[in-house]
Amino acid sequence: MRWSVGIEAEGSKVLSREEIVELADAIAASHGIATGIGTSRYGAQLVVEADTEEDAIALATERFTAAAATAGLPPAPVVRTEAISEAEEETGLR
Repeated sequence: MRWSVGIEAEGSKVLSREEIVELADAIAASHGIATGIGTSRYGAQLVVEADTEEDAIALATERFTAAAATAGLPPAPVVRTEAISEAEEETGLR
């Protein structure tokens, strides 16, 4: 099942446009988009294949963390995750 997973991490440094563009480039393979220009919170919305919501969040978090490292962003704790399956999104159930 396909899931859309939103993840945000929060650090102490305000991030530049260039840093978020690097994150966007690193997350593109996961059909992702990146956010966080001008804030200390950076995030992404990724699409992953998983059987359960918990598995989707775990896989997306792994990919997000790897992409942030590839982009050279400072490590920061994840402060928000949410996932919605393709079926839930189509039917409006949640």
